[in-house]
Amino acid sequence: MTLHVTHYAPKPPAWPQDMSLRIVALADLHACTPWTNPGHVAEFCRRANDLMPDIILLLGDYASGPRLSLELDPSRWAAALGALSAPLGVHAILGNHDYDGYSRADIARGPTRAETALAAVGIPVHINRAVRIAHGGRYFWLAGLGDQFAFSPKHSRRYDRLDGVDDLKGALAQVSTDEPVVLMAHEPDIFPEVPGHVALTLSGHTHGGQVRLFGKTPVVPSRYGSRYAYGHIVEEDRHLIVSSGLGFSGWPVRLGTKSEIVVVDLGKEGAT
Repeated sequence: MTLHVTHYAPKPPAWPQDMSLRIVALADLHACTPWTNPGHVAEFCRRANDLMPDIILLLGDYASGPRLSLELDPSRWAAALGALSAPLGVHAILGNHDYDGYSRADIARGPTRAETALAAVGIPVHINRAVRIAHGGRYFWLAGLGDQFAFSPKHSRRYDRLDGVDDLKGALAQVSTDEPVVLMAHEPDIFPEVPGHVALTLSGHTHGGQVRLFGKTPVVPSRYGSRYAYGHIVEEDRHLIVSSGLGFSGWPVRLGTKSEIVVVDLGKEGAT
């Protein structure tokens, strides 16, 4: 697997340009054998640590590999992720595939295996939760959205029928100051609803379409089609960055897209 590092230096109006922050984001591991095995995950983590992040964000879909693969026990991929390290910590959300095999009744009784495995290696999982983080004598908020497609049919292309556990209003209600906010949301579909005081939204899920032909992405798992398929999107001064992720979904093939780690430099030191 060829791994790319993609750099962004956005200037969102809601982020103070004299407050520098380096975010490293990893999305859509889909850990499995042979395609994204523990050795691959360990290499992703080594590369991520080498990028000298202030904070590392994990954007969901840790398991549920593609066709022609064997799923790993969550303890194996979580152990590899446990090697990640950053001064402001490693923070996670869950993706739709982290709810595979679960019902609402199941999660009412306790966390998913993915959440349990991450917590066991010291990585907090933020489900509709916002936390205030100190950085360089100042503060910002990190909000994690519950998954929007958690119980939607996994093999349907009717992405307008969402059945999730997301509560954007509830998560942002926990932000009690006017300090800047970074939002983690596995699927980018929430972006039209994100208010302007959120400086940056980070998402995965789409795999960049996974297959891109002649500049077009034939299949994007989003009700907005290719609108939020990949990259840095700005709408009405609101900023979204969508990663193409690391692993595979469906068939273990990428064409015209890349497996990537995303680096986001916010503030004057990273601005270009």
